Amino acid sequence: MEPAQKTPQLHCLNSPEEEHQFTTVLNIDGGGIRGIIPGVILSFLESELQKLDGDDARIADYFDVVAGTSTGGLITAMLTAPNESNRPVLSASDIAPFYMEHGPKIFPYLPEPLIVVKQLIEPKYDGIYLHRQIKELLKETKLHQTLTNVVISTFDIKLLQPTIFSSYQLAADASLDAQLADICIGTSAAPTILPAYYFETRDPRGQVRSFNLIDGGVTTNNSTLLAITEVTRGVILEKASSPATTSAIDFSNFVVLSLGTGVPKKDNRYDAATVAKWGALGWIFGAPKAIPLLDVFTDASADMIDFYVCTIFSALQAEDNYLRIQDDTLHIDEASVDDSTTANLENLQRIGEALLQKPVSRVNLRTGIYEPVRNGGTNQNALVKFARKLSEERHRKLAKRTIK
Repeated sequence: MEPAQKTPQLHCLNSPEEEHQFTTVLNIDGGGIRGIIPGVILSFLESELQKLDGDDARIADYFDVVAGTSTGGLITAMLTAPNESNRPVLSASDIAPFYMEHGPKIFPYLPEPLIVVKQLIEPKYDGIYLHRQIKELLKETKLHQTLTNVVISTFDIKLLQPTIFSSYQLAADASLDAQLADICIGTSAAPTILPAYYFETRDPRGQVRSFNLIDGGVTTNNSTLLAITEVTRGVILEKASSPATTSAIDFSNFVVLSLGTGVPKKDNRYDAATVAKWGALGWIFGAPKAIPLLDVFTDASADMIDFYVCTIFSALQAEDNYLRIQDDTLHIDEASVDDSTTANLENLQRIGEALLQKPVSRVNLRTGIYEPVRNGGTNQNALVKFARKLSEERHRKLAKRTIK
C-alpha cells in the first residue's frame, strides 16, 4: 500500500503571533556529469549537519523544498526518495561516487568522427543504461512519497511548454503524481545527447495523461526562482481553499542554498563575426567540445535566475539568506556534460573540493559579474554557518510540532 499523499509544508505562512520560521530551499542546477561538483558541496554540508545532529542526519531533513533540473533533478530524487526504512535512498556522500561509478557507462566513449555523424541523425547516447540505473535506484516511488517537497522541471515537446513536477501542485493536479524514475529520465533527456522520453500517468479517476519530455534545462537550468515560485503558488492555492488564511507571504523568510555545476570561463569563445556565418549545423557543432545553442540557453537562463533572486534578496535587505555557490572559471574541457573519462571525473571531484575554498561570491547587480563578497569568507565557512542555521530551524520546527 502506498503511503498517504503528504500535504506540502508551506512554512512561509507566518502570522504575527506565530514564532518566526524560515522556508528552507535547496536548488541544484543541471550539467550532466558535472553533477559531481554539487555532490561534493552537498557531502560537506551533510557532514556539518551530522556534526550537529548525529550521523543519521540527511539533507532531506533540513530543506522544506529541494529543486533541480536535469542532473540536478536526479540528485534531488536521490536525496529525497525513501528507502525501505523511510530514509533517503542515498546520502549526500553517495552522490559523487554514483557519478564516478556509473558515468562511464551512461556516457560511453565514442570516437570523435563517430560523434559528429551520430548526432546528425540521432541522440549521442541511447540512454538505456541510465534508464535502468534510475529505475533500479528509485523503483516505483512516486512524487507524493518523497521525504520532503520537491520541484523538478521538464519540457513537454508535444505541448511546447514546461511541465513542472511539484509536490505543491499534487492536490490540484493528481496527474503529476508520476514515478520519480520517469520524472528523472524526462528531465535529463538533453536534446542531441539523450533521447526524449514518453510515459503516462493515471489519476484516481482513471484518466490517463501523456508526457513527451525533454531536458528541463531548456526551461530553466537553475531552478531557484522556480522553487520559490512553487512554494508561493502552494500558498495561493491554500488561501483559495481556506479563506480564513489571511497571512501575507514574507519572502524575507526564505533561506536559499543554490548550487551550480560549473560553467566555462566567459573568455569570448563566441563573437558576432563568427556566429553570423552559422546555420543550424553551426549552432550545434560550431564550437569545439560544445553545443553553442545549448550554451546560450543554459547559461542565459541560469544567469538571469541568479540575477533575479539576488535582486529580490537585496531589495529585502536579506542577502545573507541567499547563498549561491558556482564555479564560473571552468576550462572548456572541464565544462563537458558527458566527458566520463577517469581523468575528467577525478578532476571534477577536485574542482568541487577547490570550490569549497573559494571566496563567497555574489552577482554585482550593476555589472552582472560574480564578485567576492567583502568579509564573506570561503564557501566552506558559509556552509558551516548555513548548517547551523538549518539545524536551528529544524529543531525549532520539531519543537513546535511536539507542542502541537
